[in-house]
Amino acid sequence: MFSKQVTDSKTFQWFDERLEIQAISDDITSKYVPPHVNIFYCLGGITLVCFLIQFATGFCMTFYYKPSVTEAFASVEYIMNEVSFGWLIRSIHRWSASMMVLMMILHTFRVYLTGGFKKPRELTWITGVIMAVITVSFGVTGYSLPWDQIGYWAVKIVSGVPAAIPVVGDQLVELLRGSASVGQATLTRFYSLHTFVLPWLIAVFMLLHFLMIRKQGISGPL
Repeated sequence: MFSKQVTDSKTFQWFDERLEIQAISDDITSKYVPPHVNIFYCLGGITLVCFLIQFATGFCMTFYYKPSVTEAFASVEYIMNEVSFGWLIRSIHRWSASMMVLMMILHTFRVYLTGGFKKPRELTWITGVIMAVITVSFGVTGYSLPWDQIGYWAVKIVSGVPAAIPVVGDQLVELLRGSASVGQATLTRFYSLHTFVLPWLIAVFMLLHFLMIRKQGISGPL
């Protein structure tokens, strides 16, 4: 992978002695790719690219967004109308979110229809399902952050769903909302979930998912 001029340099050799860069490079470039692999096997990678775009654009917006029920909508308007290229960053964030969900669904169908969940890849499938749930949770929490009429009522409906669960339903609703009703505590919790808790969770399960794929290889055809 690296040219002879690079590998012979003292800088490369210094890093290679400590990090085994050449060995890692050889392992990556020599990995066998089955002949049946086609464009449909790239859906998981496209989902990852969408997530990286989400992470980058979302990080940019945190500099201007204010998670306050009185200032959230105004801060979103400020991003769209005043911040340089703010409209582009937010638009990319929104469209990439939709694309990520779509690619995740298509990837899940592809794995299921080609039997990629069978032995010995059961744990890979389980981590994938967990990431699918986290992806949907990203959408639910992100939808509320502008705190407009759509976002407010979406939060009210979604956070009220656990009330149907016997015994612990009301406690779960209050846990989600931060109080008996939807308000500042609810927005704060959804913002924390969207920007901190869920990214860390999906990063952990992505790492496990990719390590298992790397270890087990790509599943064969039916």
